[in-house]
Amino acid sequence: TSDDPYAAGCTDAINTYFGNLKLPVGVLKKQSVMKNHSRYTRQLTDSFPNRKLDQEQWSDATDLYRKLLSTSPDGSVVIVTIGHLTNLMNLLKSAPDKYSKLDGLRLANKKVRKWLCMGGQFPSGKEANFYRPDPGSTVYCLSKWTKPVVFAGWEVGAKIVTGAEYLRAKLPPSSPVYKAYELYNNFKGRASWDQVAILLLLPVHTRYFELEKNGHCEVAEDGSNNWKDGVAKNHSYVKLRPGADLTAIARLIDDMTIRN
Repeated sequence: TSDDPYAAGCTDAINTYFGNLKLPVGVLKKQSVMKNHSRYTRQLTDSFPNRKLDQEQWSDATDLYRKLLSTSPDGSVVIVTIGHLTNLMNLLKSAPDKYSKLDGLRLANKKVRKWLCMGGQFPSGKEANFYRPDPGSTVYCLSKWTKPVVFAGWEVGAKIVTGAEYLRAKLPPSSPVYKAYELYNNFKGRASWDQVAILLLLPVHTRYFELEKNGHCEVAEDGSNNWKDGVAKNHSYVKLRPGADLTAIARLIDDMTIRN
């Protein structure tokens, strides 16, 4: 979910550059406040080929969620969230429609295997994806979600710096990814919060990370979170293995970026 009016166009520009023309893009529609707070989304949208749609012309995210889930095998889908959770909440609240006779919660329970969530700070803290701009969506999603969910908290990605000179040397300057990093901070490196959540999709992640499963995550109305030991609710959060090589993890993430 994003409140940046150029986020969808930027995503589509990157997909187009890498030949992923069939990847659908959905947005949260009818947002009262939209702000171009990114250092690169507008520039990539304007400079690289994409569908050049206005915000309201993109697919509705909830509608797209339901369409994709309804056509997926049962228990096959992994949802990855790397922003605030308004779209996921809207899915869970959605009513039966032309795609499925199931409401959103039952559709998710039937089709989704697990949810990988970049959000929170563990064992406790207050992290942006959980509290800004829609902490209520975090509270709702965690109160309704029953399938396995793995949280990649702020504290893990903060230790892994990617997007520096190694990436600059490997990416062609013609790439929108190169341009994004150049515009963001000229390849000075950045914490890898979102990338850790993506890395959890690959079996190699077990070399570097382990999961804390004893307990569950509670979220307050302001979006702050706390891990409660004991009662399990299919929740877990990512921890670095003792002695994990942060440089090796960073290189793995950069190489994933290079290979698209």
